[in-house]
Amino acid sequence: MTQVRAPIDRGRFSNKTVFIMAAIGSAVGLGNIWRFPYVAYEGGGGAFILPYLVALLAAGIPLLLLDYAIGHSQRGSAPLSFARLSRRLEFIGWWQVAICVVISVYYAAILAWSVQYVGFSFTQAWGDDPEAFFFTEFLRATENEVTLDFVPAVLIPMVIIWVVAIAVMALGVQRGIGATSVVFIPVLLIAFIALVVQALALPGAIDGLQSLFAPNWAALLDPAVWASAFGQIFFSLSVGFGIMITYASYVGRKIDMTGSGLVVGFANSGFELLAGIGVFSALGFLAQASGAAVADVVADGIGLAFIAFPAIISQAPFGELLGMLFFLSLVLAGFTSLVSILEVVISAVRDKLELGRVGATLVVTVPMAIVSILLFTTTSGILVLDIADHFINRFGILLVALVAMLAVGWAVRRVPSLAEHMSRYGSLKLGRWWIVLVTIVTPALLAVMLGLELITAVSEPYGGFPGWMLAVFGWGTAAAALLAGILLSIPKWRSTTPLEAPEHDEEVIR
Repeated sequence: MTQVRAPIDRGRFSNKTVFIMAAIGSAVGLGNIWRFPYVAYEGGGGAFILPYLVALLAAGIPLLLLDYAIGHSQRGSAPLSFARLSRRLEFIGWWQVAICVVISVYYAAILAWSVQYVGFSFTQAWGDDPEAFFFTEFLRATENEVTLDFVPAVLIPMVIIWVVAIAVMALGVQRGIGATSVVFIPVLLIAFIALVVQALALPGAIDGLQSLFAPNWAALLDPAVWASAFGQIFFSLSVGFGIMITYASYVGRKIDMTGSGLVVGFANSGFELLAGIGVFSALGFLAQASGAAVADVVADGIGLAFIAFPAIISQAPFGELLGMLFFLSLVLAGFTSLVSILEVVISAVRDKLELGRVGATLVVTVPMAIVSILLFTTTSGILVLDIADHFINRFGILLVALVAMLAVGWAVRRVPSLAEHMSRYGSLKLGRWWIVLVTIVTPALLAVMLGLELITAVSEPYGGFPGWMLAVFGWGTAAAALLAGILLSIPKWRSTTPLEAPEHDEEVIR
């Protein structure tokens, strides 16, 4: 007689609100705060809103709904969901898992820096030269060479970030991820609104906002501006690399997934607009205080967060409060994104090995934490981070999203059935328009973006780094993620793991 094993509890969000909070927590990350304002400014200011909205409606939300459809209908992690669509597509899910491993390992380092800078905001430890402090005193960064000298200032916050992350992941989908998102997202919103209000009161804030929102309509004729709008949407919505597939698998069958997708998409864009107002108000103040033009102080990414903003904090009234709110926002937004990235990996390992929640969490996160701490508490950490982040985003996330859409849409032709599944209980019905977008329009746009990125990467070596560093930490990292996806898809699933989506929310594992 065949013994029937008790169902494995994959976990589940308790209701739609918790799911939406978790999805917003994943989507709203560091890129919303430090990337969107710069991209909008460079893309024509107020005129950039047009390509941005087109990108959101024609590509971002349709791809978000495709991820939802795959996870919600197949009830599994990214690899299991793709395997249930077709065994040939399983490698796509593992490719996404490998990308998430890479991102989470370096993402924790940025959070560790942000934690330290919350404290530095009160002491203004960076003195009169925030750039020299960040690279030389704080990170002790090397220039275009790899050394493994230890950087003590990063160790303690790195350990704290990983300990808290492991604890949250071990608690599970609802008690860990869901509960964290329900608390962190409202706090993040309150903190950032307070930041924006304070920034708007600064002298010169109006000049900064005029620089951001003054429309340059000629920019709309530049294809690169449209490409950057679509790139911003893909990077900020957390689509295409397994997160939303995983989260959607934890939602009840009768939940309105299309309506939820619209809420998440527009909430993410609303936060980006809020970030643009806050950041450029502060940059307007910095320009006035420095006697420079706003264009001379505009920065993005690490330069904005750890160089420009410390300069603002040093000169602004109540700068300590401004700094605390800014870096606290980075920590909150980044942490909710980190746990979503980790969940992609943990969910995949649980499904493949049929492990319990705590066991899978430790198997996944402890080795990743060790690698993260050993690599990014060294003097070469920021160089590796910069290169890996650039290449894994462009030739990892964008490429796997393109492959997934082509495979699901054309290789196995499952998009019509996914549209039917989403429309069954969805407030927005997915008809032919959505099928055309996710099988033709969005893949074509992604292919163009990838082509432009490839031309740029080949013709202009990124960041002026030596070729061998780009080959190892850039191209090598992106290629390794794809190779890992292929290799991890080779082992067969256990006979107790059904490769057909269950009809009900509960899975019986035989």
